[in-house]
Amino acid sequence: MNIILLGPPGAGKGTQARHLVESRGMVQLSTGDMLREARESGSEMGRVVAEVMARGDLVTDEIVIGLIREKLDGANGGGFIFDGFPRTLAQADALGDLLDATGQSLDAVIEMDVDDAALVARITARSTCAGCGEVYNDLSRPIPADGACANCGGTEFTRRADDNEDSLRNRLMEYYKKTSPLIGYYHAKGKLAKVNGLGEIGDVQAAIAAALDAVPAGA
Repeated sequence: MNIILLGPPGAGKGTQARHLVESRGMVQLSTGDMLREARESGSEMGRVVAEVMARGDLVTDEIVIGLIREKLDGANGGGFIFDGFPRTLAQADALGDLLDATGQSLDAVIEMDVDDAALVARITARSTCAGCGEVYNDLSRPIPADGACANCGGTEFTRRADDNEDSLRNRLMEYYKKTSPLIGYYHAKGKLAKVNGLGEIGDVQAAIAAALDAVPAGA
């Protein structure tokens, strides 16, 4: 099964993708991770990516599609999760063409629906363990009372510089401007399922699982 996770910054796509990797054996294709891997690989594509990023230019859709093609040629376990791609209609068309060319299909698009005000409140309360990257939240999952990370025992925690209200609202505006057309695009194809992205992590996991289990075989 191949799926796309859609949702604004901070909606929890990465958390849910990791759960699907663990529970269903799927392979997460994160645009950011693929670009970093390519840059560090020393491959021909990696050198192109490194040069583009060194210039501060935007990586073209052609490059990202090329990286995805390389991944599709490998073992896919329980299928692929596209995280952070596509973000535009042109990218959606390119991904569809690539899947067709490789004899694969897109089975479902999960939209993680959120309330902007609640999302901003949640993200501005977020902090990360400097040692292992474990994420905490002042509202829902505070740092343990002893001040030590429950995962690695580290005691240093950081907040992202752009996890402030003004920055978040700008990022949300950019997301909706670019990505909103994808909602209608995939709805028209009968691929879209919407889940509440602001519930407890386990509740969101269950909602996504139910949406995926409802996909007809061979859809």
